[in-house]
Amino acid sequence: MMKQPYDLILRGGTLIDPAQGLHAQRDIAFAAGRVAAVAESLANAEATENIDVSGLLVAPGLIDLHVHVFEGVSHYGIAPDPTCLARGVTTAVDAGSAGADTFDGFRKYVIEASATRLLAQLNISSQGMLSPVIGELDELKWADVGRALQTVERHRDVILGIKVRMTRGQVVGEGVGMAPLYRAREAADAAGLPIMVHPQGAYCASVDDILALMKAGDILTHSFHGREHGILDEYGQVRKAVLEARERGVLFDLGHGAGSFSWRVAETALAGDSDRRFPPDTISSDLHIANVNGPVFDLVTTVSKFLHLGMPLDEALRRVTNVPAQIIGMDEEIGTLAIGACGDAVVLELETGEFRLTDCQGEMRMGRQRLTPRLVVRAGRLYHEEATPYHHHHHSH
Repeated sequence: MMKQPYDLILRGGTLIDPAQGLHAQRDIAFAAGRVAAVAESLANAEATENIDVSGLLVAPGLIDLHVHVFEGVSHYGIAPDPTCLARGVTTAVDAGSAGADTFDGFRKYVIEASATRLLAQLNISSQGMLSPVIGELDELKWADVGRALQTVERHRDVILGIKVRMTRGQVVGEGVGMAPLYRAREAADAAGLPIMVHPQGAYCASVDDILALMKAGDILTHSFHGREHGILDEYGQVRKAVLEARERGVLFDLGHGAGSFSWRVAETALAGDSDRRFPPDTISSDLHIANVNGPVFDLVTTVSKFLHLGMPLDEALRRVTNVPAQIIGMDEEIGTLAIGACGDAVVLELETGEFRLTDCQGEMRMGRQRLTPRLVVRAGRLYHEEATPYHHHHHSH
């Protein structure tokens, strides 16, 4: 009896799967939405679709731990499929665009309607991120622990934790102070989930005051921003409280965004000897309406910035595959191309040349390498994007 052919085989590419410590030429076959075979050669195997990807890299579908995709409701929201999936991100986590009052709609109209696999951090503010003029924590009544907990119970399969933004004025009203952080902590502890904190601009002296409330599994995002409440002390060294927080298992996420990546902070954090070297645990984009046309563009451009900083390719890819998959608690399913895992993959070209890479202060570095997605596989099938309103003006010179 003839063996059923595979749905798709990617042939001749270099497979980089940090979860398996693999960096070698492999053929990869997909069937029934999963990785079905990985071998040095599947020359004799049959497939509905065969694609020669020699000279290119094949990686697990990328995981972006921080995006904003509540399009049409949140002032930050953009459509996930053209900006995440079409650019190689097969799984993305919306970082608090929706709160208790808006999460049911976010689930119905975005999570369930998108081809990108979406998970979420629930905003401790019940309104979530709605408006550029009314902060989600203008008044403390928005930080409703009970409503947050009811929402978590309805959506445990997609909510990973509780998000809180601390920016005074823009987000947090005068007189509200640090209370939202305490309420986020209370809700997360009651739900048995971690918190994700956006620290800059908080009503406190330094990031030490925020980290004091954080424990193993909690995520500090925007860890390389160049403003107050940063990870560096007045001498330009990584703060003692930051090193201690990592020791006890607090996670440091990049969250590039429109205002949270500084070349100077990143260069300082990645230099230094081993005990002071401080790479982020995860590389994420904080992709939203104000940065999708620059300086972020997409997750692969963000990863390319770490290649410029001297991070080895496999180490950079680990931070957008295996590490976020572990944080999400799905490392058998996603962030790997092990046999039996979800059939999510991206075919990347590592281009060489001169590429302008800009931070949030407008500082430019000339990168020599750039990762560009060439093909995306989602659930074992090639993803064909529809026309997109977002133009990725790729900035090569």
